[in-house]
Amino acid sequence: MLIYPSGVDVSSSALRFLTQQLRRHRRTIGSRWRRLSAGRQALLTLAHLRVGHTYAQLAAGFGIGTTTAYRYVTEAVELLAALAPGLADAVRTASVKAYLLLDGTLLPIDRIAADRPFYSGKHKKHGMNVQVIADPFGQLLWASPALPGAVDDIRAAREHGIVYTLAEAGIPCWADKGYRGAGGTVRIPCWGRWETLSAGQQAVNRSHAKIRALVEKAVATLKSWRLLRKLRCSTIRITSLVQAVLTLHLTSSE
Repeated sequence: MLIYPSGVDVSSSALRFLTQQLRRHRRTIGSRWRRLSAGRQALLTLAHLRVGHTYAQLAAGFGIGTTTAYRYVTEAVELLAALAPGLADAVRTASVKAYLLLDGTLLPIDRIAADRPFYSGKHKKHGMNVQVIADPFGQLLWASPALPGAVDDIRAAREHGIVYTLAEAGIPCWADKGYRGAGGTVRIPCWGRWETLSAGQQAVNRSHAKIRALVEKAVATLKSWRLLRKLRCSTIRITSLVQAVLTLHLTSSE
């Protein structure tokens, strides 16, 4: 395999943070020697998450075995996922915001047609449903555990307790028509075909769309980690990957 210099567009603060967590973990478990230092293991993990390099590519680039590369990445991802904020923590942090933005996104996965639970009729592809909460400026605040793609947004929001938590905190939340019937503090556009809406309802929907549009920035932030654009791993690992990315994003944006 040919090896060439490359760059990873991640802030140095994320690398330093992950390196510190790995060093602390190694001291805790009493690990005396590794093929890679904590800093190199952190860089390997970031290359996997940000660029989507396979374990074979990582192994060749870092001079280790494929199994070792998998083990190093898994260890770092689990450490990061454990540090991700829960929904209650994220809402508590966002309590000073005037309102929040809520949306769902589909993370495409490599599955066959027989895997119906993972097939999203809305997106016409297999994937995992992840709910995203952003502030009024579109900054990513929280990402939910992943559910099969066949689960629609309103059901996912209820299963994660998003509607209840926001209502309890009294924080208004703007969402699209996919959350119809959510209740609580979730606000959606006026229902109906555009031509059947009154002039006032059309004005409300235009205003709603302008406010809610910034949530796409948070979704794009999540998918800027290219591994999440096409996942080829077991579906039970996807939640940990999403939570790891969330932790890295929040750390680097502080």
